[in-house]
Amino acid sequence: MLTLKRAAAAMSLAVLPLSLPTTAHARAAAPEVLPIGVAVSALQVADESRVGYTRTAFKHWTAGDNATDGCNTRQEVLIAEAVVAPEIGPRCTLTGGTWTSYYDESTVDGAGGLDIDHMVPLAEAWDSGASSWTAARREAYANDQGQASSLVAVTARSNRSKSDQDPAEWLPPSSDALCRYGAEWTATKLRWGLAVDELEKYRLQQIAAGCGGDSVTFTPAP
Repeated sequence: MLTLKRAAAAMSLAVLPLSLPTTAHARAAAPEVLPIGVAVSALQVADESRVGYTRTAFKHWTAGDNATDGCNTRQEVLIAEAVVAPEIGPRCTLTGGTWTSYYDESTVDGAGGLDIDHMVPLAEAWDSGASSWTAARREAYANDQGQASSLVAVTARSNRSKSDQDPAEWLPPSSDALCRYGAEWTATKLRWGLAVDELEKYRLQQIAAGCGGDSVTFTPAP
């Protein structure tokens, strides 16, 4: 069930900015839909600080949304976003399968060439407000499948090129990805109540100006 819904969402976002969340947790709150410029304007500006950050502050790749399927969060995202489904073996070993990495418009055969990118990287989330969260909330953020754009399967090279940079510092190499990326970044920050710095917001405003017909759909995190 998760596979079909998440894969459909991942494919449709290339045309429409965001799809509605699919998990039970996400359905508990009503989704909000805003024109992309309005959504960017709603982002709160604040200074960022990385003091005290460690990646281990965000426990990730836990048992996933379905604790009985033997797959962790990373594997569930891979299964959900596959355009050709992989075979799922013991201990959720994935064989075969095909994915589309929208950052660089690459088709990837086999999961080994993919990373699961946190749309807003863990370090950036820390800088933007997650430093004050409980450990449980940071874990929920790091494994968030309640909004399809929070975690995305992309080529390892594009994910590592992005690293922990915000849109003022890095954007996908594919120009066709720009509006979707700006909308998904904005949706993730709004979903989790994360702030932006001034340069980040300025760059998102520039993106939004070129994506006038697009909207941002997000569901506030529980």
